[in-house]
Amino acid sequence: MEVGTVFPVDIDEQMRSAYLDYAMSVIVARALPDARDGLKPVHRRILYAMHELGLRSNAPYKKSARIVGEVLGKYHPHGDMAVYDAMARMAQDFSMRYPLVDGQGNFGSVDGDAPAAMRYTEARLNALAEEMLADIDKDTVDFTDNFDGSLKEPVVLPARLPNLLLNGASGIAVGMATNIPPHNLNELSAAIAYVIDHYDQIDEITVDDLMKHLPGPDFPTGGVIVGQEAIRQMYSTGRARLTVRGQAHIEEIRGGRYAIIITEIPFQVNKASLIERIAELVRDGRIDAIADLRDESDRRGMSIVIELKRGAQPRKVLNQLYKFTPLQITFGAHLLALVDNEPRVLSLKRALQIYIEHRREVIVRRSRFELEKARQRAHILEGLLIALANLDEVIQLIRQSSDADVARKRLINRFKLSEAQAQAILEMPLRRLAALERKKIEDEHKSLLKQIAALEDLLASPKKVLKAIKSDLQELTEKYGDQRRTRIVVGEKEDFEEEDLVQDEPVLIILTQKNYIKRVSPSVFRTQNRGGRGVTGQSLKDEDETLMLLAARTLHTILFFSDRGKVYAEKVYQIPDAGRTDRGLPITNVLSLDSGERITAAVAVPDFTAAQYCTMTTVRGKIKRVALEEFSNVRASGLIAITLEEGDELGWVHLTSGKDELILVTAKGQALRFKEEEVRPMGRQAAGVIAIKLQAGDRVASMDVVHPNADLLIVTEQGYGKRTALKDFPRHSRAKSGVAALPATSLKTSGVVAAARVVQEDDEITLISAGGVMLRLKVKDIRRMTRVARGVRLMELDKGDTVASVARIAAADLRVGG
Repeated sequence: MEVGTVFPVDIDEQMRSAYLDYAMSVIVARALPDARDGLKPVHRRILYAMHELGLRSNAPYKKSARIVGEVLGKYHPHGDMAVYDAMARMAQDFSMRYPLVDGQGNFGSVDGDAPAAMRYTEARLNALAEEMLADIDKDTVDFTDNFDGSLKEPVVLPARLPNLLLNGASGIAVGMATNIPPHNLNELSAAIAYVIDHYDQIDEITVDDLMKHLPGPDFPTGGVIVGQEAIRQMYSTGRARLTVRGQAHIEEIRGGRYAIIITEIPFQVNKASLIERIAELVRDGRIDAIADLRDESDRRGMSIVIELKRGAQPRKVLNQLYKFTPLQITFGAHLLALVDNEPRVLSLKRALQIYIEHRREVIVRRSRFELEKARQRAHILEGLLIALANLDEVIQLIRQSSDADVARKRLINRFKLSEAQAQAILEMPLRRLAALERKKIEDEHKSLLKQIAALEDLLASPKKVLKAIKSDLQELTEKYGDQRRTRIVVGEKEDFEEEDLVQDEPVLIILTQKNYIKRVSPSVFRTQNRGGRGVTGQSLKDEDETLMLLAARTLHTILFFSDRGKVYAEKVYQIPDAGRTDRGLPITNVLSLDSGERITAAVAVPDFTAAQYCTMTTVRGKIKRVALEEFSNVRASGLIAITLEEGDELGWVHLTSGKDELILVTAKGQALRFKEEEVRPMGRQAAGVIAIKLQAGDRVASMDVVHPNADLLIVTEQGYGKRTALKDFPRHSRAKSGVAALPATSLKTSGVVAAARVVQEDDEITLISAGGVMLRLKVKDIRRMTRVARGVRLMELDKGDTVASVARIAAADLRVGG
């Protein structure tokens, strides 16, 4: 084009062309990651520049300004802050699931604080970034000219790690944007291994197959993903909206009040902004139950403490926080990346396939490079071995030559050597003539021949290349893999229920008088001999005592009955799992109890067709039957289950068929057996009828359902116990006093009855004391005695401690998982 010449152009066409060129430049060279290594150009250039500077993970740190200058001057002619911000993000453990840069100094915070100026901070490559650059010097990837043609830079990195899905990416281009969530290395490697194992049938691999290994994203800040259907949609189509919540729990604090403790927040949420938003809602009166708000986060982890006012319902407040604050967000996933320099929306399977194809090309190119190097070296060693085999003649030929060129030509002609071999012989130092050095050359030659054979075999077998990719990933997983941070909770609208993901196994539910609850596996309490001291089963707060020990299975529903006659329901697997000696969590983490409300009874329900009735007994001897189906849909705020008289409380609940027999045992050792048919079915509001006539000062200690050929196990507060055949207890009508199950004279020694259970010979029982000590026994080790016997010592108790509760672990549960 001549200077000064004017060409008429259509402005519409010119604008379209210029904008399209600009848009493609932004898409390809700025905003979108490459599907092969998961990096945008700026990140790739930063990592490569640090690699060229020798900033390995074991090298000294260098000033960030030095690194930024290197990147700007050689590869990335843009603003220095753009490069520094990109490098700082790769060093932030709250932005990257697996950081690629090891930073020293202030690189920003989850509160939104900006990194310190680049003159103050230092950096080097993380070990994971070295894996991204591994073998880059072995012709594994193509290089292209930099912006001024003076240097070469890689088009893509070799990427031993599947970085696109591992760390995710986000970016806004022209007319499109990408937002790829990060994933867990262990799970991602397992999914890639599955694809490799079924590579010949890759078209038959489904999203559900992959989700068995890769259940969903894993954010660096943890949190909870609500629902799996959105994850399935994202993996199928490349687009979805994920609901992500922070992780919070409820603790009891001073004065009978509660506090919500937030320990994890959703990905990319600014913690300071979240706290400001909560404070704003309190000021505006939209949330009126919060008394205090403070940030107690430190080096040990995040802790946002929200103290509630007296009488506030913590679960209600938590739901308000999810609704009105960024404690719950929507993550708009869009798996958009460059494939052959064109933007493409990827499914999970396609993203994994692109990574595998990239690694296959890298391994093939690396193997060809190593094969060529090995062949060249073997060729040289073959020449050296010829020289060593004809050493005297070679020495004489060299001595008789006028110069090195003549000697080289004579060696080539005499021994049929190549020019490279002849040159190597001339350059061989005299020490290589020693016998030991000759042996080293022979060993090296043999080793190289084996290496050449192995590389040729690898290149000839595509399956072995895939196997190499798999073994590479397994090695990285063992080295860098860690536990998942983000929980995935299946939502109500899923095609399958959360129970489908829970293993069905027996557990023990422990509840204290202060309403602390936990579940533990019975296996943590080994079976001991009768009279043992047991082991600590729970660390209790001051003035707290164990109230209840209940055997259940993880897929059961527990119906909890309170001192106000209300019933609440929760799945067993939702009750917090804890260690043997852990205190557990306040039950307000599980149930929406009113202030001051206590749980006094509970029953495990396998399903709501397992029995006809729910039979309840109070400590003052009242009994009531309600159709079980009336409790099949208990709302979160609870339902009225029974009307209690003042001073009475519900103590025992069992599932019955309508034709069972019941047996009640009082604290003073009276037992009454009668048919449940004598108690007519009633509505939820009824108060019930008299079950047993109590003596002055006596109360009901237990109620159970009679089974054929079973025994009645009675355990007293002082740790004594016995089992008596149920046939020894004659059947009476209800509202009678019953017969003696323990001699009245023994109560001073043995203490009053703490609990009574109907047991079978093959069952086991677990006793727990008020002080939290637990003892597991086999029923067959407990002596069968008559009704008038005192019993034997079952548990050795500390001074002042008493037996609080007894749980029966049925033989069937023991066989399944006990």
